[in-house]
Amino acid sequence: MDTMRERFASVTSRLLDEDPRLAAVLAEIGKDGFADAAQRHPERVVNVGIREQLLVGVGGGLALTGLRPIMHTFASFLVERPFEQVKLDFGHQGVGGVLVSAGGSYDWPSGGFTHMAPGDVGLLDTLEGWTVHVPGHPDEAEALLRHAAAAGDEKVYVRLSVQVNEAPRPVDGARFLTLREGRGGVVVAVGPMLDPVLAATEGLDVTVLYASTVRPFDAGTLRAATGAADAAEVVIVEPYLAGTSTRFATEALEDRPHRVLGLGVGRQELRRYGQLDEHLAGHGLDPHGLRERITGFLGR
Repeated sequence: MDTMRERFASVTSRLLDEDPRLAAVLAEIGKDGFADAAQRHPERVVNVGIREQLLVGVGGGLALTGLRPIMHTFASFLVERPFEQVKLDFGHQGVGGVLVSAGGSYDWPSGGFTHMAPGDVGLLDTLEGWTVHVPGHPDEAEALLRHAAAAGDEKVYVRLSVQVNEAPRPVDGARFLTLREGRGGVVVAVGPMLDPVLAATEGLDVTVLYASTVRPFDAGTLRAATGAADAAEVVIVEPYLAGTSTRFATEALEDRPHRVLGLGVGRQELRRYGQLDEHLAGHGLDPHGLRERITGFLGR
């Protein structure tokens, strides 16, 4: 199976052939995947070098000319480092584009903390109007990339990852999917956290929702999943900063008693490089850690 980044390069290259309004903007990282597309469309595949602020600035400029830019690099270089450009060159200018990240929270541990961005989605939450997709499988990444490319002038963030679920789900770029139904609480699994959540909740009387699009937050499906219980109990498991989406769940349930637990990457930096699975365990996001925390919260 190809990786999400490999799928991103191949799909975006085909989209450049199909839609003359699209442009790809790179900052050295990922350029090899666009070598053929750059030969076919040299005016719409731009590599600015290792200049991440310029990456976003060029994307904003292309958007002002009527193009739809797709910008790509590691999340820490795409959202955190050029955040002022994201805020001003897209939000303030009132134009849209597609940010496609790699690296995520700790996909490349040996790259160190400079290449980790557990706070990327929370940072975008400080801005207005961003759609955020978090695919859990390369097939989902393709579907959501195509959705983002065709999304008019909307501002869209697609968060790719190395961690993937075993099987893709039928994502539509909007709604949560109900994968299990139970009466003892609701667990929302975001993107690549689905398989660990399914393993952690095996045998528990809980509803499991799958979220591959987290902004806008699907309040309607969450409310329906909590049913007519006297009090709603919700756990949200995200592959980025713990608690990033708890505010949205609380707002969805503000007219009824509820408790919400946000599980995700902790704020404490894990300073040993390790491997991806070790970082997951270190943040309690492996099946064992998740089961302990979920059952403890739900009182099972």
